[in-house]
Amino acid sequence: MTTAPANLLAVRRLLLDTISSLASAAVGIVGDPAHRGGYHCGSDRVVTNDYSVVESPRDAGGLTLYASGLDVGMFSVRSGGATHNLRTFSTWCVGQCRANAPDTRDIREIIYSPDGKVVRRWDRLGKRSSGDDSHLWHTHFSFFRDAIRAGRDQTPLFRRYLTTIGLLEDRDMTPEEHAWLETVHKNLTVLDGRNPVGQIYTRMAMGTDDALAKAGKAYASAHPTLKSLSTQLATMQAAMLGAVQGLDTKAILARIDAAAAAEAQRDAQMLAELAGRLDAVADLLRRMESGELTAEQVLAQLRNLLPTGTAN
Repeated sequence: MTTAPANLLAVRRLLLDTISSLASAAVGIVGDPAHRGGYHCGSDRVVTNDYSVVESPRDAGGLTLYASGLDVGMFSVRSGGATHNLRTFSTWCVGQCRANAPDTRDIREIIYSPDGKVVRRWDRLGKRSSGDDSHLWHTHFSFFRDAIRAGRDQTPLFRRYLTTIGLLEDRDMTPEEHAWLETVHKNLTVLDGRNPVGQIYTRMAMGTDDALAKAGKAYASAHPTLKSLSTQLATMQAAMLGAVQGLDTKAILARIDAAAAAEAQRDAQMLAELAGRLDAVADLLRRMESGELTAEQVLAQLRNLLPTGTAN
């Protein structure tokens, strides 16, 4: 007999507990008794050449009596100064799937309407692109059957959505996100051993508006070359003046001034380069938060943006 698996029941409970305007009957997993074929059915209700079984080895190898579909109906909620509803929720989830976010990879398809007028279908396998008109007022999620069979937690994507719109206060990162953040802190240590990138990411996750500015100032003040440049120049000039008493001090001072000007120019270039890198890092992190880039894509680009190792 087709039954609802614990991991999809957990998603259902999370949505119902958090979105007050979402009716219990609007979130379903198992199809009604007459339903045959598709992800709302387990092995006792699939049909010959059922697309929810034959189009992917993940489904064929994961077929059990568990249903592997989730329907979410209409809702509307105000949070964070904006109205969020089934349309915005569905569009956000599809955006995360298109970006191949780590917590979406067990989702095979989403059938939804972005505006209540047309039905669209995102299919990870690229095999299907349409859906019937019932999806004008509800959104369907299909999960690969092997993930359901394995009991893999499917709440992280939905918890991340609820956190993003402000219905959940604490950000509960997925294991993949925790691993990525740990990698950033360990491997992107720059110059004096500090890690402004990790600080930026952490502060942004905590909602600190001026995190980038603070990290930039901390980085510049901690830079061993920038911090001591003026002192080094002054010491060098004094030492040279003491060593050239009775010599052609005018010519030597001219050389010192030229050397100081060159150092100042290099200093300005370093600061400009630093500002450019921080801007690029901020842009990457914003694109990850919006779902345009995955954590893996951001990490790959960060390796090109930032120096590694410590200063001698």
